[in-house]
Amino acid sequence: MAHFDLPLPELRTYRSGTAEPDGFGDFWTRTLGEARAAAKPVELTEVATPLRGVTTYDVTFTGYAGQPIKAWLNVPAGASGPLPIAVEFIGYGGGRGRPLEWLLWNAAGYAHLVMDTRGQGGNWRGGDTPDPDADGAGPSSPGFLTRGVRSPETHYYRRLFTDAARAVETVAELPGVDTSKVVTTGKSQGGALSIAAAGLVPDRVAAVIAGVPFLCDIRRAVTVTDSFPFQEIVTFLRANADRAEQTFATLDHFDVVNLARRITAPALLSTALMDTVCPPSGVFAAFNEITSSKEIDVYDWDGHEGGRAFFDTKTLEFAAAHLLS
Repeated sequence: MAHFDLPLPELRTYRSGTAEPDGFGDFWTRTLGEARAAAKPVELTEVATPLRGVTTYDVTFTGYAGQPIKAWLNVPAGASGPLPIAVEFIGYGGGRGRPLEWLLWNAAGYAHLVMDTRGQGGNWRGGDTPDPDADGAGPSSPGFLTRGVRSPETHYYRRLFTDAARAVETVAELPGVDTSKVVTTGKSQGGALSIAAAGLVPDRVAAVIAGVPFLCDIRRAVTVTDSFPFQEIVTFLRANADRAEQTFATLDHFDVVNLARRITAPALLSTALMDTVCPPSGVFAAFNEITSSKEIDVYDWDGHEGGRAFFDTKTLEFAAAHLLS
């Protein structure tokens, strides 16, 4: 894929034209308040694995509306003292998979909480968390972007963003963790959730890492790429042309550009100039809203793989600079 978006000098100054919806802050304050009011204590069960250097716990915490969300907690075996912790979110269609798929952060000396993604895990890395509110949300195209799109109240990502924020808050209930050293992290959808969680509970997050984040500048993304998942919105609007205004008004509540400006922690993002899944203009739109200290890695010749091990290395270096110094 050739470079298809704005030239890099224009990307570096690009700002989204999407306005923050009226009542946006109140919407999220109310949503998180309801989730906290319905919360139950976290459940941890140690799990036997073939891994000798890592201790694994099967975690259940409560997310949106007090609904149970699964996670893995991997901790370096024999670690002493409170550890910094990475809270990781998963890319589109994936679930938490198996514990041995998540060893990078443990190898670097961190505790690692991997949140399962409600209703996902059918495309890669199986999942274990249902989405109880998926039924009755009105028509949608296959996938998650238009599920419940008739209203912000019923949209799928209202539930998932809340789960992500609650995962960060759950850190306070985990043993052996330094709650002052929490990094949110993830790629693609996971990157969007990393930004969202850091914007929703900024006082709980010490660093933010988002690789090629999804859900950035949604209104523009659907006009510059033919790739899925953004094409789900186009598919839906072809069948429901009279619902375009309502659809985008709902999606504005889950455009992470509107949550990026609430981040207070140091942030590292990445983008790839050949990435048609998460166009670089969207990533820069989110990046340019962040007012805390920030860095962005740009990969000229990558698509959605977004830097691969090069960015993984930068991720650990960035986290160490802000959490281990």
